[in-house]
Amino acid sequence: METSTKKLSSLRITSLDDDDDETEIPHQPPQAGLSTAEADYEDDDDEEEEAEVTLGVLSKPKHPGLLLRHLFPSKAGGIPAWLDPVNLPSGKSSYCGFCGEPLQFVLQIYAPIEDNVAAFHRTLFMFMCPSMACLLRDQHEQWKHKYGNPCRSGLFSSVKIFRCQLPRNNAFYSAQPPKHDGSDKPLCPGAPVCHWCGTWKGDKICSSCKKARYCSEKHQALHWRTGHKNDCLQIISSAASNSVLPAVGIVPASISWPEFEIKIDYEGTFDSDSGDENNSKSLVMQRHGKLDAMMQSWMDHFEADADNKCWASFQERVSRAPNQVLRYCREPNAKPLWALSFGCPSDADIPSCSYCRGPLCYEFQVMPQLLYFFGVGNQPDSLDWATIVVYTCQGSCDQTVSYKEEFAWVQLYPTTTTRR
Repeated sequence: METSTKKLSSLRITSLDDDDDETEIPHQPPQAGLSTAEADYEDDDDEEEEAEVTLGVLSKPKHPGLLLRHLFPSKAGGIPAWLDPVNLPSGKSSYCGFCGEPLQFVLQIYAPIEDNVAAFHRTLFMFMCPSMACLLRDQHEQWKHKYGNPCRSGLFSSVKIFRCQLPRNNAFYSAQPPKHDGSDKPLCPGAPVCHWCGTWKGDKICSSCKKARYCSEKHQALHWRTGHKNDCLQIISSAASNSVLPAVGIVPASISWPEFEIKIDYEGTFDSDSGDENNSKSLVMQRHGKLDAMMQSWMDHFEADADNKCWASFQERVSRAPNQVLRYCREPNAKPLWALSFGCPSDADIPSCSYCRGPLCYEFQVMPQLLYFFGVGNQPDSLDWATIVVYTCQGSCDQTVSYKEEFAWVQLYPTTTTRR
């Protein structure tokens, strides 16, 4: 069986070199069927060999040039390094399914598949709405499905995952591996993107200067109020017909999370006894600084509850590497690490691939520690989650759509599901 180490050479770009050399949520699981967390713990009793998990940790890049698209980065925050720079997601797929605002870039993982020639280059992108109210509605849609309603679609989601893949020989990049000596260049320019967010395709053009581009009317209005009004007048009054706006690349700090490189490590390299038991409660919530009364009450409840195995396991695993923001494993026996025993999907809750109708498989999950590095506050309406688990097409199908939407399952803490 192919190891996770081989498959996750993706994150270090070694595969090229190798070739050359608001609703109150019910607090109980569904009536019928086991959730995946419950099923996982039953499987654990059978002592099945555990899949090797790759952990993602954040590091400030030495310089921004390391995270450009032609170097196939894995990164969090800032703006996306689109793999296919021309055929970007468009239309409703770039907006929150609840508030209708453009989604914000969270992270991307470069994860090619060795035995799939169509996925020689393969990157997974995660976007989400920064509104906690929308994330609560997202989980509510999940629970509606559990009680007999159709599975939520991307149209009703505040978290969206896109998969993009390319063969080795393509129109955008050299077939040779990057040299990382400053000489690497993409083969062609990308599509023009929004001058405000730097993320989505700039389909709308400023009617005055005809040069600034935007993904939405809201971002056009924000750009106008924060400086483009003056730039626009200067461009119009300039005698030079080739007047241009500054290149997109520096996004206003207020609308983007800080940029980090995602570096990898293997969970097996950490001693299972290395975690500090006295501090384990705070490891998964570093951004809180200290436990508030509500969180302490919730944790006391779980300590007294007979069914605390899931939370205890989550704490123990995370304590081995407290700074992990991502867990990745695409092995057939890979399982998510659930924080809670409820709010988990059953097998029936995971849909089929929207493109080939084949099964989806677990690929990675995003941990709550990411919020700490993004500087998200601890206010009642601040963004928060227990984990976000991503499922992708098992066959990584190659369809005509450049960016294929995959499936994300949101698990929230009990203290957040009752917010109004």
